[in-house]
Formats: sequence, structure tokens, C-alpha cells
Amino acid sequence: MNKALKKKTSHVLEFLGFTMPAAIAILLFVGIPFLMCIYYSFRKWNGIQKGSSFIGIKNYIRAFTNDSTFLDSIAYTLLYAVLAVIFINVLALFLSVILEQSKVFAKGLFRAAFYIPNIISLIIIGFVWKFIFSRAFEAIYSSTGAALFGWSWLGEPKLAVASTVLVTVWQALGFYMLIYVAGLQSVPDDVLEAATIDGAGKVRRFFSVILPLIVPSLTVCTFYSIASSLKMFELIFTLTGGGPGSATTSVALDIYNTAFNSNQYGYGSAKSVILFILVAVITILQVTVFKEREVEA
Repeated sequence: MNKALKKKTSHVLEFLGFTMPAAIAILLFVGIPFLMCIYYSFRKWNGIQKGSSFIGIKNYIRAFTNDSTFLDSIAYTLLYAVLAVIFINVLALFLSVILEQSKVFAKGLFRAAFYIPNIISLIIIGFVWKFIFSRAFEAIYSSTGAALFGWSWLGEPKLAVASTVLVTVWQALGFYMLIYVAGLQSVPDDVLEAATIDGAGKVRRFFSVILPLIVPSLTVCTFYSIASSLKMFELIFTLTGGGPGSATTSVALDIYNTAFNSNQYGYGSAKSVILFILVAVITILQVTVFKEREVEA
């Protein structure tokens, strides 16, 4: 009995030894700041003074009734997320199918080429593409006269929105391709052979056999792309700065401006809580819907 107790105690200590450092780090750098954010969302504080005053839900009421910039940022964020999620997942799945089902030379090289932008900092990518949209496109337009390169990609509101989506898709495509490739490789060959024998063509096999079997991959990719798009900050901060005007001001960027540029830390905390609820609700609904459609391979 003592040996069993010692063995159980040893396993518990071993488990705690592996998990407690991570749990403590999460508590210190995520849990406590999150609770403090909720606390200050009900208070008026400029982030500098020691004292703060309790104002209840006035920050939340103000966000939805007396802050057109915040409402515009929600509208842009949702539009940006919808476009980014659709284009990222459609293109990533399309390119993954091409790489896996066709005899493409040097598949690994293509995968690496698509994945490289994903390992580069979004801050750097924002500055690089800002240079491309301004200086590089201007030089190309001067040389070729092509109207496409003469457009004000970062100066016109609609083009600026398109620019943020374009750069996001370019940067994230490789990461989601790898997930879809893993899903495609898990599809049993005998199932595909049976579908071929039954007379199913490539298109029919994809939509009737392959797609239902890779719904788990689709669930993961959609979840990550939605969450990342709704929380996007770095790329927009460096690429457009939220402009022109507030056309590309995301919720995360608006929170940054409110808390650190306007010194309204309490109000910014309330906006952060709203963003958290928005992301949580949308992602939970998405995962729930997709999980219901998953098929065991």
C-alpha cells in the first residue's frame, strides 16, 4: 500500500513539475492582466495616475453610443475578417490539392516558398509592403504605364482595405497550406479508389469524399484565421496606420490608440473586453458548427 501511495505521489509531483511552471507563467502574464483589464473597464483611469474612479458600465455604453470610430473599427474588422478568412482558406485548400494530387516537381520547395512569409514578423512585412505599394508600384507605373500600378493602394479607402486583405493572405497562406496538406495526406487511398471505381470524377471525389474527410483541418484553419483576423494589429499598424482616415482602423488598433495615445486606459480596457467577447462568441459558434459536420475517416 505504501509503495502504491509513493508511486502515486511520485506521479503527481512529476505532473506538477512539468505543468506548474507553464501554469504560473500563464497566470502571471495572461490570467492576472486579463482580470485587471476587466477591473479597469469599469473605472475611469488615464493609466498614469495612481487613483482611479468607479464609473460602472459607462465605458461600455460610451463605446456603443458615443464613439463612431469604435463602431467603424468593428465594421472594418468584421469585413476584413470575412474577406481574409474566405480567401486564405479557399486559396490554401486549392493550392494544397494541386500540390498533393498533381505531379508537381519539387513539392517541398513550393511548400517552403509559400511558408517563408509566415515566419517573418508582421511588423517587417507591413513596412516591406508599404514600400512596395508606394515606391515600387510608382516605379513600375512610370516604366510601364500600367494603370494598376498607378492606383493609390494606401490612399483610397476601398483600395486600402483590399491592400490589408491582400497582404494578410500572402503572409498567412503557407501556414494554412501545411494544415490542409496534412489533412489531405490522411485521406485513405482505398476510399478514393472505391470512389473512382464507382465512377466519381476528380471534382465529385473532392466534394463528396475528400472535403468531408478533411473537415477537422478546415475547422482548425477557419478557427485560427478568424481569431487572427479579428485580433489583427501589427500588420495594419505598420502598413496603413489605420488610414486613410479611419478606413482601416481595426478594433485592436483603436484600443491601442484609445489606451496609449489618448491616455484613456479604463475606456481602452472596456473595448478590450468587448473585443474578447466578440472573438470568443464568433469562434465558439464556428467551432460548434464545424464540429457537427466532422466525419470520422
